Amino acid sequence: MRNLLLLLIIILQTTVARAQFSQDYDVIWDSPGENAGASMPCGGGDIGMNIWVEKGDLLIYVARSGHLDENNGLLKAGRLRIKLSPNPFTGGQFRQQLHLREGYVTVSGTDNGVAATIKIWADVMQPVAHIALTANKPVTVDAAYESWRYQDRVVAPRENFGNSWKWAAPKNNIIRKDSIAFTQNGVLFYHHNLAKTIFDSTVIQQGLSAVKDSLYNPLGYLAFGGSFYGKGFEAAGTYNGIYANTDFKGWQLHAARPARQHELTLALTSLQTQDIGKWQQQLQHLIAKAGDKNLINQNRQWWQEFWNRSYIETTQKNSWELGRNYQLFRYLLACNANGYWPTKFNGGLFTVDPVYTDTAMKLTPDYRNWGGGLHTAQNQRLVYFPMIRSGDWDLLQPQLNFYLRLLHTAELRSKVYWNHGGACFTEQMENYGLPDFAEYGQKRPEYFDKGVEYNAWLEYEWDTVLEFCLMMLEQERYTGKDIRETIPFIESCLQFFDEHYQYLAKQRGRMPLDGAGKLVLYPGSAAETYKMAYNSTSTIAALQTISKRLLELPAGYLSAAQKQHWTAFRSRIPELSYTTQYGAVTIAPARSWERIYNVESPQLYPVFPWGIFGVGKPGLDTALNTWHKDTNVIRFRSHIGWKQDNIWAARLGLRKEAWELTVKKLASGPQRFPTFWGPGFDWLPDHNWGGSAMIGIQEMLMQTIDKRILLFPGWPADKDVHFKLHAPYHTTVEATLKNGKVVSLIVVPKERERDVELLLNRL
Repeated sequence: MRNLLLLLIIILQTTVARAQFSQDYDVIWDSPGENAGASMPCGGGDIGMNIWVEKGDLLIYVARSGHLDENNGLLKAGRLRIKLSPNPFTGGQFRQQLHLREGYVTVSGTDNGVAATIKIWADVMQPVAHIALTANKPVTVDAAYESWRYQDRVVAPRENFGNSWKWAAPKNNIIRKDSIAFTQNGVLFYHHNLAKTIFDSTVIQQGLSAVKDSLYNPLGYLAFGGSFYGKGFEAAGTYNGIYANTDFKGWQLHAARPARQHELTLALTSLQTQDIGKWQQQLQHLIAKAGDKNLINQNRQWWQEFWNRSYIETTQKNSWELGRNYQLFRYLLACNANGYWPTKFNGGLFTVDPVYTDTAMKLTPDYRNWGGGLHTAQNQRLVYFPMIRSGDWDLLQPQLNFYLRLLHTAELRSKVYWNHGGACFTEQMENYGLPDFAEYGQKRPEYFDKGVEYNAWLEYEWDTVLEFCLMMLEQERYTGKDIRETIPFIESCLQFFDEHYQYLAKQRGRMPLDGAGKLVLYPGSAAETYKMAYNSTSTIAALQTISKRLLELPAGYLSAAQKQHWTAFRSRIPELSYTTQYGAVTIAPARSWERIYNVESPQLYPVFPWGIFGVGKPGLDTALNTWHKDTNVIRFRSHIGWKQDNIWAARLGLRKEAWELTVKKLASGPQRFPTFWGPGFDWLPDHNWGGSAMIGIQEMLMQTIDKRILLFPGWPADKDVHFKLHAPYHTTVEATLKNGKVVSLIVVPKERERDVELLLNRL
């Protein structure tokens, strides 16, 4: 250890800190795209845009977090179309570029002596997008706001899978039309939800009418939309058309005169109100601030800080794509840094016409598989875990706040259905905290427990919320932030398992605990895979870790009575179960189970996310046996979608396997833009594919055990890399590996150097 520390000191003394990543990761195209499937992402704050040039027209799909209609579908804000005359995009030189470091896109063209560049960017500070054109000669601009929601639309049966009705939608379910009209120099558009939404139907279905007024309802009277406008533009009539099998109507704006510079602005706002006039006042207030030129510098500074705080770059030709795609996907996540709602795993803000994902899906651009306001926790966690190592705590807040504001609803479920305490969060959960209408079950027997989904995949799966509790606890350990507001939430989640499984035990017999004084976690579920499980490993590992971490919080968080209570609770948590396969002891997914329904490996959840086993920890051999010998773990292994085998391989120190799986994870996807992965098991772009890829490569480079910092525990020594990642206790680690040697290492703060262990050539 002394020699290692001496080596580190020498390296530190000869190293100069570098800012950001050094590689040029901008995406540049030298030809227009054929359709929306060949679009380039751009965004910031909580706005996402898909940008492409098709047949000389610049087109932009716009999405904003939280545009949720009565069906709880996440609706696009619309499509913008820009035409120039004379047109520089029709046959000459062409260039479309994502300027990654500053978060904007430019489209440039030259034809017949006319050269023009259009810059598109979203304001991180407020929900406004800007389109600025400069040309070498005066050009005329025709801009249009296009909408397929210009009339009520009967929703095709399959399209209901894009909202919260799924297969249980009312006959002839509709998406209500938007209000769209010209203003003085633009187009005003909005959708104003009715008082009654799918929330109301769900409350009745699930027997919660008596407490309806106490439940969180984000949909009733929600107004969302905005204004598309430009100085010097005037209304130029409407037109109709069809794009990718969907009819639409366009509201056209015409520049009053040709000019070398034109600017257009899109301002978006949302407000839950019965009075649409209040929403319009809020929009006007936003428009008044939208032109503030100081915001350009503020946005530039935000992106600089974002890229300075963390990065991973791989510099060798055969691995360069890994670092590039890591950065590109992190950019997609940053486009919802300030969202009220979390980034959805099934496409985020960047879905387009579904026909470009699945040719059979001839549906509107609002479609995405697995719902818009519906959240699947096992998928969402993978989008948000990588933000811990990258230090993106601002990006993580929308997901944590999502759960915090649903605490009362989750506690009401426990009280109404079982008359005990604790918060019951289901695996597939609406943004108002209740199970999905369809997944809850339409043909439920009268005798069936009303608190449980009548669904073979989802029944009794309610432990994933504990992973979000872990994120809350990690925020304190990493940043020192006061997390007192989260303690009631974490305690309530643990309380549910304690009280509910004692309640169930007393329904079956006289005693609430087993003969050893432990909880009997039955019926349970090990992920969605091992169903009707008895003492699920994923649940036990979660309860052990969260209760332990709760008790480890600094003084002042828990009273003496709280500490006594949770210490007693820990004594009631069962031990993990083990089995033997091919003569080796392995972690069992549960003590027993009745059937297998999916392709997950919860027997490795004690490795990730719960960190009970891994490099530098006791029992590593047992976890390795599980990886190598468990027939289902082997059978289910893959890099696709939400699969996390790359993460487990990294945490187990399996460098070769981790590298091979991560290379596949981070390889460019099927669309023109490299990190539009999928559809995997979900939709395109598959954000839980990208999130699990990020986690895997982070864990290959750095792992932590309490205050220990393990460097390169799963990284092949012959792969050059430069990275900056975050560790607990206000720590950042920047390292460069070149030709098998660590040539630079910077640890901040300096006193944390003593906690670094270099594992490049050993376990």
